Amino acid sequence: MLNILVKTAALSASVVLWSGAATAAPLQPLTTPEQLEGLLQSPQAPAILDIRGAAYDDGHLQGAVSAPYELFRGPPENPGQIVPVDQLEATYESLGLQTAQPVVIVSQGATDSDFGAAARVYWTLKSSGFTDLSILNGGATAWANAGLPVTTQAVQPVATELDITWNDQWTATTADVQDAVAGDSKAVLVDARPTEFYEGEKAHDAAARPGTLPGAQNVPYTDFFASGATAISTSSDVSALKSRLGISDGQPVVSFCNTGHWAATDWFAMSEVSGIADVKLYPGSMVEYSQTGGAMENVPGLLTNLMRQFRSN
Repeated sequence: MLNILVKTAALSASVVLWSGAATAAPLQPLTTPEQLEGLLQSPQAPAILDIRGAAYDDGHLQGAVSAPYELFRGPPENPGQIVPVDQLEATYESLGLQTAQPVVIVSQGATDSDFGAAARVYWTLKSSGFTDLSILNGGATAWANAGLPVTTQAVQPVATELDITWNDQWTATTADVQDAVAGDSKAVLVDARPTEFYEGEKAHDAAARPGTLPGAQNVPYTDFFASGATAISTSSDVSALKSRLGISDGQPVVSFCNTGHWAATDWFAMSEVSGIADVKLYPGSMVEYSQTGGAMENVPGLLTNLMRQFRSN
């Protein structure tokens, strides 16, 4: 929630169709509140997607459209599952989006985990054909902390017509992961979850089993944040990161977690911030994979698993 007073109500009740000049500079993957404020004053102002849900009504950026994170998520039994393309297309149209228009994504930014929601939406839009994307680093909280204006007046977007196709360049399927597990591909598997999930001490409620993918390395999403920060680090030692992962140029990397949320942060940090080629996100992640009965590591024994379940209830 934005805990500051509304500083402006000068906002149109509708969004006009975008007609930005072709010469407008493309967005960077990350935008600061001050940079975004400047962009909003330009003739080529980007679309602002506020993915916070109900918090939108309590105060949001001027011109932002409410686009709850749930619109980009799968069903309860597999929350990381990719939303069907026809459904995504209808969502984009209802939000008034055009693929050529710049889009800035705004999460709450109250915790470092919030960034995963913005990164997952960014990945979904990029895979849908949107080419000019950015995330407000630190989210609505950073905007509020910068003393920038908010409003409670809702924006009613003008619907558009789109023809979306999915580009699987940044997507790893369960079959791709099974090939990596079997040694039939050279993909490096990166588990973005906190260590207790990687070691099998905890599991998502929808996962069939705790544990991780055989051979996976644990690079918790929190490694890309300074201690206590909710904005992702913008500096990256690419050589050190590649060395840590043990990858060479061109070797595929697959980021996964429980439901493709924390893994989206790792994907973003490696692909968009560090510029590492061929980084993919496994959207269904361990919830989906664990239900296949495939090989896993760090799976606790039956008695240990029962005791953990008993302690958690």
